Amino acid sequence: MSFVTVSDRGFVREIRFAHPPHNHATVEVLGAIADALDAADADDGVRAVVLASEGRIFCAGADLATSDGLGGDAAADPLWQFYEAALRVFASKKPIVAAVQGAAVGAGLGLAVAADLRVAAPEARFAANFTRLGFHPGFGLTVTLPRLIGQQRATEMFMTSARYRPEEVAAWGLVDRLTDSGGALEGAHALAAEIAANAPLATEATRATLRAGLAEAVRAQLVHEHAVQTRLRATEDYVEGVASVFERREADFKRR
Repeated sequence: MSFVTVSDRGFVREIRFAHPPHNHATVEVLGAIADALDAADADDGVRAVVLASEGRIFCAGADLATSDGLGGDAAADPLWQFYEAALRVFASKKPIVAAVQGAAVGAGLGLAVAADLRVAAPEARFAANFTRLGFHPGFGLTVTLPRLIGQQRATEMFMTSARYRPEEVAAWGLVDRLTDSGGALEGAHALAAEIAANAPLATEATRATLRAGLAEAVRAQLVHEHAVQTRLRATEDYVEGVASVFERREADFKRR
């Protein structure tokens, strides 16, 4: 299956991923996105990237309800393979604008936050719902989210696992531009075109300065997140949390 399509508008490269029906992130999906970003980095005709997805959902995160939902090599460590692919996204060099037209949940939120800027339609929702699943935050979000919106706002998102509308989190810095209904993609292209109109060497150098140490910090934090997630995946509360979300009912956690 081809997970990514690529197209250009002037100096802006659009990378659009699709994994129906919910655009769940997998090792293969993230790897395809990373491959497309590598190609954009190697192309001097690309000055900015729009990261978008097909359908009404931006990315519903990792598929935790299915035994092989992360993809990758089941004989190895699919969760770490998942994070190795994510690290390749953080290592990209061109400015990235995410077009968030629907839910960005869990790892989907992590992917949106990995971009430099986010443009959201009213239908978008943002959730770090890990604790609702009996899980620990991942995708480096314990580094990237506080860096973006501040420690207290990130704490609220992690502790409540609530879903937030784009207008609620725009003032926090999680959303950079709001659009009319259905306008996230065009809004992201407009913002990316503004970036691409500037000198590319200066823009990329400025981005590198602003993101200095970020990929390294994410890698270090992913080691910790992976270890805690691996431990919590063996608990009854994790099994109950995932089941309750997919069955749309209240969880009955037992602290074990």
